[in-house]
Amino acid sequence: MMKKTGIFSFFAGAGFLDLGFEKTGKFETVFVNEYHKPFMDIYKGARKMMDTRPPKYGYEVKDVTKYAETEELEKLSSNLKDAKHEYEITGFIGGPPCPDFSVGGKNKGKHGENGKLSGTYIDLITSTKPDFFLFENVKGLYRTVKHREFFEALKTKLKSNGYYLTENLINAIEYGAPQDRQRIILIGFHKSFLSRYVKPAKFQQTVDEFNWTAHTIFDQKEIFRKDWPLQDVFAENVERAVPLNITEELTVQHWFNKNDVENHPNAVHYFQPRAGLAKFMTIPEGDDKKKSYKRLHRWRYSPTVAYGNNEVHLHPFLPRRLSVAESLSLQSLPKDFVIPAEISLSDMFKTIGNGVPYLAARGLANTIADFITNLQSKTNAPIYEEAHSS
Repeated sequence: MMKKTGIFSFFAGAGFLDLGFEKTGKFETVFVNEYHKPFMDIYKGARKMMDTRPPKYGYEVKDVTKYAETEELEKLSSNLKDAKHEYEITGFIGGPPCPDFSVGGKNKGKHGENGKLSGTYIDLITSTKPDFFLFENVKGLYRTVKHREFFEALKTKLKSNGYYLTENLINAIEYGAPQDRQRIILIGFHKSFLSRYVKPAKFQQTVDEFNWTAHTIFDQKEIFRKDWPLQDVFAENVERAVPLNITEELTVQHWFNKNDVENHPNAVHYFQPRAGLAKFMTIPEGDDKKKSYKRLHRWRYSPTVAYGNNEVHLHPFLPRRLSVAESLSLQSLPKDFVIPAEISLSDMFKTIGNGVPYLAARGLANTIADFITNLQSKTNAPIYEEAHSS
């Protein structure tokens, strides 16, 4: 049986990405970093309820820039070195906060406080050299000209430090999460890791064979071509039949049912309107194209689950905002993932919106695991025989 791969998680939030990796059975989170204490409290509380083992090297509530300091970097490097003995393969995973690259966000790019964290994360990777890394960010970093330049500079630094790279603009809906959420994923494997399995001349060719679609379930183009319902007049608690020719398992209602959101411990957690119900009663079901006050359609997928900058998502057929339980279901989390009740509503919703959809995380983790397994199957005597005969 293949040994588990040890994962060091940065910008962990509530740990959706980590959970996706762990639930494959092929990875174990050994270190967790998060700057905002309430998010770390959610991470710890949810894991405790799910009976997940705490990370070997602990939880650290710390600004990631602190790891650039000599003492902290030495400690992290020592833990990574130690982990390599136990796990054989180690990786860093993380999605630095991204509003500085988001088209709908601050758009300050590499100069913004959050933008700088992307550079810091890459510096941390190049300083400590894990066997592989995963970097997740918004599509603005990939598609906006001025941000793309910064992204290319980050990749150049990684390459010059021995990493061979593969990248893809994924959509969470491809992995079965019920939302249209695009993210750039950059994955790199270090030459010292690749050299265990293939000759240097084959490093890039090997990484180019990384199969991004191995664990996708749907083709997003086909999904978006379907005849999804657009808008219906808001009718409180009125049932609507499932339309024909849609993919029901990608709908809001399917996930509400799947996670039994009405009886979930976080069902009671939602914001009450300050100005009464009038506005909540006038917005049609499925009217989700505005900047704020988007009402989801029960028989359609959700827009990107993002709560902040005054973005408000409304329940399809109830005159209120979404509950935490409902929002967690739209991030495709298992229904036993529960946010502790003592966390503030703002922190609950913020960490949900920041998280990587669980099914996308699990799909990416399985894809990396497949790549590693395929690499290991390439290891054979002829490589060494050729080396001796030359």
